[in-house]
Amino acid sequence: MKLPVVAIIGQTNAGKSSIFNRLVRKSQAIVAREAGTTRDNVIGNVEGQYVLIDTAGLKDPNDEFEAHIQDQIDDAVNSADMILIAMDSTKYPNHDDKLIAKKALKSGKPTILLLNKSDLGEALPLEEFYSLGISNPIRSSATTGLGLNELRGRILQSLKDAGFNTHQKASKTESLKLALIGRPNVGKSSLFNSLAKKQQAIVANLSGTTRDVNRTEIRYKGQTIELLDTAGLRKPGKREVGIEKFSALRSLAAIEEADICCLLVDATEPHSKLDQSLAGQIIDAGKGIIIVVTKTDLEHKDSDEILDDLEYDFNFVPYAPVVMTSSLTGKNVTKIFELAQQIDKARHAELKTSDLNKLLEDAVRSHAPAGLKNTHPKLRYMVQTDTCPPWFVVYGSNLSLLHWSYKRYLERRLREAYDFTGTPICFSFRNRD
Repeated sequence: MKLPVVAIIGQTNAGKSSIFNRLVRKSQAIVAREAGTTRDNVIGNVEGQYVLIDTAGLKDPNDEFEAHIQDQIDDAVNSADMILIAMDSTKYPNHDDKLIAKKALKSGKPTILLLNKSDLGEALPLEEFYSLGISNPIRSSATTGLGLNELRGRILQSLKDAGFNTHQKASKTESLKLALIGRPNVGKSSLFNSLAKKQQAIVANLSGTTRDVNRTEIRYKGQTIELLDTAGLRKPGKREVGIEKFSALRSLAAIEEADICCLLVDATEPHSKLDQSLAGQIIDAGKGIIIVVTKTDLEHKDSDEILDDLEYDFNFVPYAPVVMTSSLTGKNVTKIFELAQQIDKARHAELKTSDLNKLLEDAVRSHAPAGLKNTHPKLRYMVQTDTCPPWFVVYGSNLSLLHWSYKRYLERRLREAYDFTGTPICFSFRNRD
């Protein structure tokens, strides 16, 4: 089932981003920022239980840029399943605060009022906020952690009361979630329909709306695969107010929900910066990636020429497999399923510590890390601490001197030794002391 969406709204400097980071970092999730200004929406996955959206602040609606931010809040309220309102508890509620509360209550969604900065002596009594019409506000502090455990419990309970199952964690036995991501008219719906026809057996059809993600569950070689067909994503500045922005939020949330994302690129059009940005968001979210070239039956380019262009434009993700497809002829459609299962296996791979240390020893012997005149980084041992994506921690000394190129070297050695096709690899470096 889909993950519920929780949106944090409120004025600037209310501590929304700090609350967001507190909730997301608890699960060690990597935060993905939508391409655009620094005040665009930020989306993160909280322990596989719900998707959290941090919206921009609300300011003067007469200012064109700030009016756009109000649109973002409207989009978040309408596309979210639950709303958190963050307020500065040291300031009396003003007209804008009442407007935000009114928007949230009018939506009919479960709403929690969060009185942030309550650890400060200037914090106002609760009675000052009763005029907003939201009962049981939570006093919180993103700095000290005050009230955050209560907040986590209230979020899960409210989602449970709304009919969402937030207690079932993802496991290897659950369905593999495969999302189709890309620009409008790139062929996502055609590929979605073609994939649904190529499976061995259809298990269920899960209806979606034009603003939501269309889904279907299928069986392929004994495994259940849930396909997510998302709305086409345009540049943030070109998205129309209303249903297109609702769709964009749901599509970005689908990246967080999915295990593996198929990034669709049109063979008949040059690759854009948005294609590269979407690939970056998939990688930043720690998801598996397959680059799917669509409409190859309409393109007269040689396959090698198409691959050369992809290698140049997506050189930052050389481990992503490429599939040339045609929804019209069904070319290579089932290969997507095969690659998805291969990537899923790589994402769950758990390597022995002894094998990792042998690899690290050989890598350092072949190419020792550079440092300063009398001080050099020393890499002593490596362990794997997580999967989905695979995460490795290297312990040693003077690791702050380690150049970023050496980290790439270690990743290359790891990929040469083990099959990590289509999945990002994460590294952490820690001094022993």
